[in-house]
Amino acid sequence: MNITASAISLNVKDVRASADWATTYLGFSEEMSAEGFCSLSHPRAGFNLIYLATGLSTFKPASAAGQADGLLVVFTVDDIDAEYARLQGEAVTIVTPIETEPWGERYFQMTDPNGVVYQLVQWVEPTDAQYATQQ
Repeated sequence: MNITASAISLNVKDVRASADWATTYLGFSEEMSAEGFCSLSHPRAGFNLIYLATGLSTFKPASAAGQADGLLVVFTVDDIDAEYARLQGEAVTIVTPIETEPWGERYFQMTDPNGVVYQLVQWVEPTDAQYATQQ
């Protein structure tokens, strides 16, 4: 298989709200848009972020056309603490405050106006010796 591009497509009630949020807070740029659709890119994300309006008759399969529930959009960053401080200062809705798991995953979670959950993560030294030996 020769994959030439990647995208994640999320069904949301308000396409413009999510697209504006991702461009403002995550540094994405709009590549194309139409009624009920917006595709965003980022030079380092590795995929396009696409928002589709819920209820589009053209969405296939129709059984999967609901709101994006149970999904995390995750990005690894170089300085998690700086991003946390920046986004808190910009009044982004933080739903999981910054924390570090024993296996070395330091992260926090936030939501956009449609409730899509985004997680920023930085991998740090594990705090539990059990995990440090498994790397």
